[in-house]
Amino acid sequence: MKNWLSLLVVLVTLVGCSTRSAENSKPDSNMVVLAYVTSWSQIMPDPAYVTHINYAFGHVNNEFNGIRVDNEERLTSIVGLKREKPSLKVMLSIGGWGSGRFSEMAADEENRKAFAADCGRVVEQFGLDGIDMDWEYPTSSSANISSSPDDTQNFTLLMRDIREVIGKDKLLTFASVNSAKYVDFVAVEPYVDFVNIMTYDMALPPFHHSGLYRSHLTRRFSVEESVEAHVNAGIPIDRLTLGIPFYGRGSDGVPNFVDYKDIVKLTGYTINWDDVAKAPYLTDADGKLVFTYETPRSIALKCAFLREKGMLGAMYWDYNGDDAQGTLRKAVYDGVIGN
Repeated sequence: MKNWLSLLVVLVTLVGCSTRSAENSKPDSNMVVLAYVTSWSQIMPDPAYVTHINYAFGHVNNEFNGIRVDNEERLTSIVGLKREKPSLKVMLSIGGWGSGRFSEMAADEENRKAFAADCGRVVEQFGLDGIDMDWEYPTSSSANISSSPDDTQNFTLLMRDIREVIGKDKLLTFASVNSAKYVDFVAVEPYVDFVNIMTYDMALPPFHHSGLYRSHLTRRFSVEESVEAHVNAGIPIDRLTLGIPFYGRGSDGVPNFVDYKDIVKLTGYTINWDDVAKAPYLTDADGKLVFTYETPRSIALKCAFLREKGMLGAMYWDYNGDDAQGTLRKAVYDGVIGN
């Protein structure tokens, strides 16, 4: 009898360990892997490697009271991916660099509420899961768009009005500059589900544009410092996604903007690794940093960082920048969700 009891205990223990092991190996369904997918690209995203898609872009219309969507047919096709993966969330991202008329729209209560109502119309018409605002940036005219000192307050009112229209069951997010400027995060926090930090374009060569930690090759912000700035500004860390660029920035004869899929075509440079910033870079014959970019190695370290910090997940710009093998998107998904 003792032997049978001992055997039963061993079997129960093994089954329990196996069950726990299986549970631990399951993907984390609460984490976010968000890809920006552009209206002008041709590639269809593989829903297996994303949880959310932000379709870029919609814009404030010429009358300041509604939305104009770029390439509506493509948006419809992207939403159609939900038939393949019902859990997939698809949102319309409104704005982008150089997309204006936000300031005028948000400053006028009638126009602002009409715009919010049109957000509801777009969500309903296209079967979207929510709206992502990409006003770059309230109070700033750096993208050659109009601005006003009142933009920050009006941005909060805009997000409030959109939330009232789309309800609590739809997502409302926005893209935030790496410095955490331009937005009153404490005021806007009650209305948003999460914030996508654009932790890239933080400098140009000879500095990293998206280094994880500060090193001697960091100019303004590191990724770590950008995340800290947003938490200090009033957004809980578990409602932040970390932005990852699928492109590199160059200087001194190297193109300023190169998608990852084309980086392999760059020749005549030396590959380097900054072990403090945890970032790769290329140097010229004189040893000068002339190109800053991402690799699966740097992405894995960023994903480990965001998980350790308790962040919601990662987002990247943009899906079309990856190579045909999906090298970077797979690195992001594996790093955030796990196998």
